[in-house]
Amino acid sequence: MPTQRPSDPFDIVVEVVPPAGHDAGPLLAALAEVRNLPFSRISVATNPVARSRMSALALSVLIQQQIHKPATLHCTTRDHNRLGLQSLLWGARALDIDTVLVATGDYVALTQRGRVTTVRDVDVFDLVQMARAAGMYTGVVLDARPELNRLEHEVRRLENKIEAGAQFVVTQPVYDENAVRTLHDSTRHLSVPISLGVLPLRSARHARFLHTKVAGIAVPDAVRERLEQAADPVAEGIANARDVLGAARQWFAGACIMPAFNHYGILFDLLNPDRPT
Repeated sequence: MPTQRPSDPFDIVVEVVPPAGHDAGPLLAALAEVRNLPFSRISVATNPVARSRMSALALSVLIQQQIHKPATLHCTTRDHNRLGLQSLLWGARALDIDTVLVATGDYVALTQRGRVTTVRDVDVFDLVQMARAAGMYTGVVLDARPELNRLEHEVRRLENKIEAGAQFVVTQPVYDENAVRTLHDSTRHLSVPISLGVLPLRSARHARFLHTKVAGIAVPDAVRERLEQAADPVAEGIANARDVLGAARQWFAGACIMPAFNHYGILFDLLNPDRPT
């Protein structure tokens, strides 16, 4: 039963979103192009923003078989009842998936609630315990909710997740050194490794959307202004991500890079060993 997964001094993971359909070929081809870059594993989201995607478990297995990188399966309390969650965890272990990131899951949009049901038979603390009992190396998410100034509350909630058995943490994305330092100062007392979320920006519009529409993400005014003024917004977004990644190396155990819109080619700029952060 895995209790601690060995890692490099600074562990980098890449998060992917499964396709909206049955064909994983294009995504697997894109991942094959970057698999030799220095990241340890691929983290597979499950129905992000409460929209249907290919099974995260199915894609995790395909990644391990075809990309030859270990996969982290995301698992939420939103989509399955207790029976389904237990089956999912045991099935993952049977298919050689040994790491899981558990979360409550994004809320279903108001426009979808007439035909989409949220389950939540268990809470995230129960799911942590179920994953540990299934023999999984189990992580959780820290959503600092900067738009609501809830960092202190969310750190207490994180402490409860760790008490329930969580073994590692991934944060929501942040966009400047001040946010990195604030997260570090608020979590430095915790005993488990924490990876900083890094979601490279693509444009000023992308930054505005994340800042105003996505709970848990705050893009500082200065960063949005630089993107507004940039002749090459993609390059500016990559430069910002490199700065955040460099700060993460100083204060965190790792980083989880979340390339937007399947633009995995940016990993060459972020992770190329000849281009130090």
